[in-house]
Amino acid sequence: MDAKHTIHIGNIVRNAAVFNFRNWSGGTEMNTDALRQAVVRLFALLHERQIEYVLVGGIALRHYVDSRNTEDIDLVMASSDLERMPEIEIADREEYFARGKYNELRVDVLLTRNPLFSKLQSRYATTQPFMERNIVCATVEGLLLLKLYALPSLYRQGNFTRVALYENDIATLMYAYQPELAPLFDELSHHLSDADLTSVREITTEIQQRIDRFRQTSGDGE
Repeated sequence: MDAKHTIHIGNIVRNAAVFNFRNWSGGTEMNTDALRQAVVRLFALLHERQIEYVLVGGIALRHYVDSRNTEDIDLVMASSDLERMPEIEIADREEYFARGKYNELRVDVLLTRNPLFSKLQSRYATTQPFMERNIVCATVEGLLLLKLYALPSLYRQGNFTRVALYENDIATLMYAYQPELAPLFDELSHHLSDADLTSVREITTEIQQRIDRFRQTSGDGE
């Protein structure tokens, strides 16, 4: 599936930082131009070292649909490849996730020791054009897999804000691209419990019903 527009990652990160009031506490002015430069250098290093990665998260989402700005660069990567990027200073690491910084740029890494993240890297990734350069990015289906996979856990955590954001992202992608969901459910059946998979199916059914009502009311698709 083709993206609707070519985006400038550095500008998205910069704008998110500028309009995040928490970044201006203490009267310290941010060097937002440095953020844009860091984006260029980060992806240049990934390509120079032939690191296998996939861009996911908010930046990847913005490549396909209009969405909110984000200060984070989210990547899927193997632990061994992350170790080849010592410039990313890791502040926190869990079994499947690592969080760090490349200069002032926040970088979150989904580690491929998680079987779904590994499958996304091998089957749900494609090279897409960004203003900085061509970048390996998750497909629409790959982004949906990650969002749907995360939802049951977010519900259990009682994190209403993130649930709402994720469901909106899912709805936006479903509305814009009308992807086949059955193969995604089949993939998720290997990574979610039966109860969680049932919940995910119910959520997507409700989202599709909202999309259908919208199309009927607005006359979209006629």
